[in-house]
Amino acid sequence: MDIQAAPPLAALERTTPAPPPPEQFNFAAHLFALNAERSAWPAYIDDDGTLSYGELELRARRFSAALRALGLRAEERILLVMLDTIELPVAFLGALHAGVVPVIVNTLLGVPDYVYMLNHSRARLVIASGALQGVVSAALDQAERSDCLLVISRPADDAASSAREHHILGDLIDHAPPASRAAQTGSDDIAFWLYSSGSTGKPKGTVHTHANLYWTVETYAKPILGIRESDIVFSAAKLFFAYGLGNGLSFPLSVGATTILMAERPTADAVFARLVRHRPTIFYGVPTLYASMMASPSLPARADVALRICTSAGEALPREIGERFSRHFGSDILDGIGSTEMLHIFLSNRPGEVEYGTTGRPVPGYEIELRDEAGHLVPEGEIGDLYIRGPSAAVMYWNNREKSRATFLGDWVRSGDKYRRIPGGWYVYAGRSDDMLKVSGQYVSPIEVEMALVQHDAVLEAAVIGIEQDGLMRTCAFVVLKAEARAAHSLQASPSTHAAHTELAQQLKAFVKTRLAPRKYPRDILFVDDLPKTATGKIQRFRLREEFRTP
Repeated sequence: MDIQAAPPLAALERTTPAPPPPEQFNFAAHLFALNAERSAWPAYIDDDGTLSYGELELRARRFSAALRALGLRAEERILLVMLDTIELPVAFLGALHAGVVPVIVNTLLGVPDYVYMLNHSRARLVIASGALQGVVSAALDQAERSDCLLVISRPADDAASSAREHHILGDLIDHAPPASRAAQTGSDDIAFWLYSSGSTGKPKGTVHTHANLYWTVETYAKPILGIRESDIVFSAAKLFFAYGLGNGLSFPLSVGATTILMAERPTADAVFARLVRHRPTIFYGVPTLYASMMASPSLPARADVALRICTSAGEALPREIGERFSRHFGSDILDGIGSTEMLHIFLSNRPGEVEYGTTGRPVPGYEIELRDEAGHLVPEGEIGDLYIRGPSAAVMYWNNREKSRATFLGDWVRSGDKYRRIPGGWYVYAGRSDDMLKVSGQYVSPIEVEMALVQHDAVLEAAVIGIEQDGLMRTCAFVVLKAEARAAHSLQASPSTHAAHTELAQQLKAFVKTRLAPRKYPRDILFVDDLPKTATGKIQRFRLREEFRTP
């Protein structure tokens, strides 16, 4: 099917707030109604085919009926351990339509993680992609519930055999009549969960409502991105990530756009293949991916792609990466920050108002405050804890009152991030609260040091942590070199290799001193092959602290 790419369009600021959804509101039914006249238009394209808007609604409504036939009741949970293929939006929307609560989870986890999530969510059913059948079956064998049903989506030819009885998603859908009406859910009813990354303990089941999906569309996708029907969108961030769920589901489906899905991991080459083949107009990435793309010898020419706008989230986007990308492709990257708790981006750069090196300004509809440890507002220019107030905030962490009370403070949500506000109303990321370093009695932001390091021509990525020695805190930088720099300096980097006294390390220290206050330069520099990251591209500094030691 021929899809016409959207021409460049500047997003328009909404002059009046969007109206709230009605009290009786089912987000899946809402999307189906919006797209009733787009039956033949492509909603999703993956590596194996295309799903039209009409087919998406029909298959989701059939799955809604199938869930009811299997005995699933309103508000019961189902776990979705699914790769990004066209079956995932069918399952997610079908569950919402039935009033059942889908819980999309990371597809890169191990058996113990899935055992925990199955037990914690008390899931009645789990859908697994065929390639993940083995690990999910093993988790079900160890889970507390023996009556949890297993459904396999798109069985893989080489999937590990399992003695556990299971259904095939396609068969369930094909044999069920479409549900005639959606569950009578309210806008504040629980719609779905997402699990936090679990980087500081057990993952937290973050509970969201039907209205929360609506609000991220109305506050960010439409007024900031200017997303519209003729857009083709592609998100490297997966649908199990809050960022990816908006990018690849609620945003495009709310305006009738077409979404490209990719089951494989988002390497630079895999992304390039989709950018050139499908020519998306909106691309959603993360800083580590953008850095990898710009360092790749396979980087496509501007004429080979059709990008009009890109976004970045997960971590702060280095100024140098954003500027190089914009020069090459003629498309800005809108750096922003969101969270699982707020569902999507609430602080962002905007088309025509991009200040690389900052996370932009508050998205209309959200309020931002920076507070000190006593809860008082900090002056402009000083680092404070980031608090957000806005309509897409989660309800709670499931069965975790202690964490819920520490994060959800009345109308406000404490993010756990550190920021400072500079003249013009721009916000500059200073790092996670747990990652901040106190050196010589003064706070040092690891992000600030990392941003300085990646401006050096030899550096691809960097991560900075604190190492305590003799009661004093020292900053230590782990640096991934660009391929040409590694070859030029004959460095065979590995986790056990340290190069604190090499000529290049001394050059990097001097380089940082020219850009930051001298006290902020890293005392130790270790060269490594890569940095540990979450599935969403965030650097896991806690793993560096655990696994690496200075000599």
